Amino acid sequence: ITVLLEKYGLLVVFLNVLMDQGGLPLPAFPTLMAAAALAGRLDGRIAEIIGAGVLGSLIADIAWLWTGRRYGRRVLGLICRVSLSPDFCVRQTETLFGKIGPSALLVSKFVPGMTNITVVLAGVTRTSIPAFLLLDGIGALAFVSVPVVLGIVFKNAIADVLATLADLGKLGILAVLTALAFYVLIRWLQRYLFIRQLRMDRITADELAGLLEAGERPLLLDVRAKDVRLREGAIPGSLPAHPSELDPLISRYPRDMEIVVYCSCPNEASAATAARHLKRAGVKKIRPLLGGVIAWSEAGYQVEMFDDPHPVHETDG
Repeated sequence: ITVLLEKYGLLVVFLNVLMDQGGLPLPAFPTLMAAAALAGRLDGRIAEIIGAGVLGSLIADIAWLWTGRRYGRRVLGLICRVSLSPDFCVRQTETLFGKIGPSALLVSKFVPGMTNITVVLAGVTRTSIPAFLLLDGIGALAFVSVPVVLGIVFKNAIADVLATLADLGKLGILAVLTALAFYVLIRWLQRYLFIRQLRMDRITADELAGLLEAGERPLLLDVRAKDVRLREGAIPGSLPAHPSELDPLISRYPRDMEIVVYCSCPNEASAATAARHLKRAGVKKIRPLLGGVIAWSEAGYQVEMFDDPHPVHETDG
């Protein structure tokens, strides 16, 4: 990293932040810290290092914003499928975005798994360009400045570490690559175990539509955030069921009633988590909707929109 920074200078900082914010598993923190620690040997001041990082971040985020505006929630589905942080997937980000709106851009870069989803949500919700640039610019400035300040404060220690790795030569490079590979492997393993733990029988959009057309009335539970449900609509007849509200809601229904739960994420992580909670509560027939409400909409089935902020549906049981 020392050689790259000394040879290409600010270009390395710019490209690393661009790729990091673009979604690649190439964390920019080490490069920013090293660049700040080596600022005296680079062709650039601290302000220029921060500027290069902020520029890379903004370009990547503008691309994600355009993608969200152009393709909508399908982009969220793609991110959710490849995310190494399923516990910080679509529903959690939607909850934060619903509470504070585009202001989530100020802090999302510091939370693993939320950066790109927050920017895409800003595109999906048609956040104005000036507001986006202001909030995302402040967030990018904070995100870049933190490792730069740390690099300045601990420049002697960082310089010693880099010198040691340089002395080790190929072994130093191998150590860095091994640490990066180990980090990615651990994150992937956590994701795999999480999804495997929640694996259970799914119901497809066509199967659910067939049940409803046949007159069967499974209890439909929508575990998305309330503002998302109001903004984007829901499957007709479904009930809002935030995970924290499941127990009092389920107490009104028999334990042998068939229940279908759904969320936004194609991995159905939130729905599967709710289903596991219901199973522990004694409910016997639980099926997450495969692909969530996105799959339901893409299959061409009706989505119900609400005017009342607290819609109530009558269901059998």
